[in-house]
Amino acid sequence: MFASIPSPSTNVIELGPLTLRAYGLMIALGVIAGVWLAQKRWEERGGDVDDVASIAMWAVAAGLIGARLYNVLTDWRFNEGWLAPFKIWEGGLGIPGGIAAGVFAALWIIRRKGISAGAMFDAATPALPLAQAIGRWGNWFNQELFGGPSNLPWAVEIKPEIAARAGYPGVSTFQPAFLYESLWNVGLVFFLIWIDKKRVVRRGGLIAVYILGYLTFRLWLETIRIDQATHILGLRINIWMSLIGIIASAAWLFFRGRATDPSGSDDDPGSDDAGGGVEEIEMTPPGDGAS
Repeated sequence: MFASIPSPSTNVIELGPLTLRAYGLMIALGVIAGVWLAQKRWEERGGDVDDVASIAMWAVAAGLIGARLYNVLTDWRFNEGWLAPFKIWEGGLGIPGGIAAGVFAALWIIRRKGISAGAMFDAATPALPLAQAIGRWGNWFNQELFGGPSNLPWAVEIKPEIAARAGYPGVSTFQPAFLYESLWNVGLVFFLIWIDKKRVVRRGGLIAVYILGYLTFRLWLETIRIDQATHILGLRINIWMSLIGIIASAAWLFFRGRATDPSGSDDDPGSDDAGGGVEEIEMTPPGDGAS
């Protein structure tokens, strides 16, 4: 018998009188870790950690709404009544919608505070894959986001009834797509920090590196996922969204993303000047990804 990763027997965690949904708990832990990293990096740049907290409060709320809205708009299989889209604890958060809504909310707060958008986004960008890496473990508790049948030592065990609903009755182990994404995102955190230290990308452009790196991986991941998805011209919709995001972010990095001051002398976090402000970095998200 080959080895495998067992799935949790339940997707709730009992803490005395409290019953917590593991999916929501992992998302919350991811947010906490992401805010901590963003605050640490912002403080190293001479910024006030309270700036990150106030921005995160709005960005996270907008991100959750955007993530759920993206999922609802791109996956119209809800058939459990009008309350179904609100049951976020059951899963179904689209990452591209969350990123887009979160970025725009953050940019709005940043402009109100008069902070350098470029410096803030560079400080906060590695926090995004960190939050995703932790949050994806909520899919493990829900026994979702898995690939095709597998006998690999790291295959994940799935309950028979869930496997049957996925179209694989009698199969017990599958590719752990959630694990692949989590590990990739951990690596992406370190890569983004390294790229930032090298200062090869202009201020505010680190988020384009993140989008390119994340979506390139998701393009492959979508090919092994077996969950139901909307298809366009025979391809999952998230493959198309990944391709759009990859092309847009790569084009931006090629034509606009080169650092003009590798010394980093323009890293003042307290001003939205021409060296890295909203106008120069044009912080419209280069593209979207996958849910």
